[in-house]
Amino acid sequence: MTQTTEAAQDAVPAPAAPRRPARIHRAWFVAAVAFVTIIGGAAFNSLPGLLMDPLHEEFGWSRGEIGVAVAIDMALYGLTAPFAAALMDRFGIRRVVAVALSMVAAGALLSVWMTAVWQLMLYWGLLVGLGTGSMALAFAATVTNRWFVARRGLVTGVLTAAGASGQLVFLPLCAWIVEHHGWRPASVTVALAALVVVPFVWLLLRDHPADVGLAPYGGKFVPKPTPQRGAAKRTVTVLSEAAKTGPFWLLAGTFAICGASTNGLVRTHFVPSAHDHGMPITAAASLLAVIGVFDVIGTVASGWLTDRFEARRLLAVYYALRGVSLLFLPMLMAPAVHPPMIFFIVFYGLDWVATVPPTLALCREQYGEDSAIVFGWVLASHQVGAAVVAFAGGVARDVFGSYDVVWYAAGALCAAAALMALVIRRRPDDTSDDTSDAAPVPA
Repeated sequence: MTQTTEAAQDAVPAPAAPRRPARIHRAWFVAAVAFVTIIGGAAFNSLPGLLMDPLHEEFGWSRGEIGVAVAIDMALYGLTAPFAAALMDRFGIRRVVAVALSMVAAGALLSVWMTAVWQLMLYWGLLVGLGTGSMALAFAATVTNRWFVARRGLVTGVLTAAGASGQLVFLPLCAWIVEHHGWRPASVTVALAALVVVPFVWLLLRDHPADVGLAPYGGKFVPKPTPQRGAAKRTVTVLSEAAKTGPFWLLAGTFAICGASTNGLVRTHFVPSAHDHGMPITAAASLLAVIGVFDVIGTVASGWLTDRFEARRLLAVYYALRGVSLLFLPMLMAPAVHPPMIFFIVFYGLDWVATVPPTLALCREQYGEDSAIVFGWVLASHQVGAAVVAFAGGVARDVFGSYDVVWYAAGALCAAAALMALVIRRRPDDTSDDTSDAAPVPA
C-alpha cells in the first residue's frame, strides 16, 4: 500500500516551470489593463461636482442633502477597499473587479429614474460606493505587489494617475453633456463607460504571474499562493494588528487629510464654488480636467521619486505645498479664468495624488505581505476624510453663502499632515525592494 501511494504521488505532475520572459514582460500588459479598468471605474467621479447644481434646481434638494449622498459614496469607497483586497486574494482579481464595474454601471444607470433624495443616497452612495471601493487603490496595490518587484513606485504612480486620467477624459465630456442635454444622459454615459471595460478585465487580466508561468517583473518565480478563506476575518485581523502600531495611525491621519483636501473638497466643490463667482460650469470643469492632466505627470513623477528618496520626507513636502496653494485659492476665484488661477491649477494638479506612491511604499515597508490590506484601511481613512468634507463643504455653503472657510481650513489641515509625515519612523530592518532599481531586470 505504501509503495502504491508513493508511486501515485510520483505520478502527480510537477508545477509548471517558470518560462523565459518575453521581450516585454507580461506584467506591463497587466498594468495596462489595470490602468484602463481604473479609468472606467473613475468615470463616475467626474459627476458629483457637475450635478450638484442641476439636482438642486430640478428637485430642490439642498447641497447638504446631495453632499450626504456623495459622503456615503466616498466613505464606502474607502471602507470597501480593505475587504476588496482580501476578496481578491480569495476569489481572484478578475471576478471582484468585473462585479465592481457592474455595480458602478447599475448605480449610475438607476439614478436616471430617481425622484427622491433617498434614492440618490442608495444609487450614488451604496451601489457606486461599493463598486468604486472594490476598484480603489487597493486594487492597484494588489496588482503592483503581485506582478512587480522592481519599479513598484513607478507603477503605483502610473496606476494612481489612472483615476486622474478618467477625470481628464470624462469631466469635459460630461460637463458638455450636462450643459447641452441635461444630467441624465451624462449619467448614462458613465454607466456605459463602466460596462465597456468588463470584457477587457475578464479576457486580459490575470490574477498572478504564476498563472502564465512567469516570475514577477524584476523578481524570482514564486508559485501562486493558495486562495485564503475568511477574507473578512483576515481583513479585520490585519487591522487589529496594524492599529497597535504608531505608523498606522500617522499614515491614516495624513491620508484622511489628503482625502479631505482633494476628493472631498476640490473634486466635489470646486465647480459649484467657481460657479458662485460667475464662472461657467464648462469652464470650471475644464479647469478640473487640467488638474487631471498635471496629476498624471505629478503622480508618475512621485512614483519615480519614491523609488529613489525617503517616502516620509516626500509626503511632508507634498502636504506643505498643497496647504499653501489652498490658502490662496479663495483670492483667485473670478468669473473668468486668469493666469493666477492657471498657475494654481498646474501647481495643485502636480500634487493632487502624488501622496499615494510614498504612502503605499511606507505601508509596504512597515507591514510587508499585509501591506495591500493595511493600505486599504489607510485608504478608508482617506475616504472618510473626503466624506466629512464633502458633507461639511455643502453645509458651509448653505450656512455661510461661500466656500472660503472650507478652503482655509483645508490649508491648515495640510500643514498638520506635513508635520505628521515627518514623525513616521523607518523600520531599522527595512530592506525595501523599491530602492533596488539598480539591479538588472528584464525589459
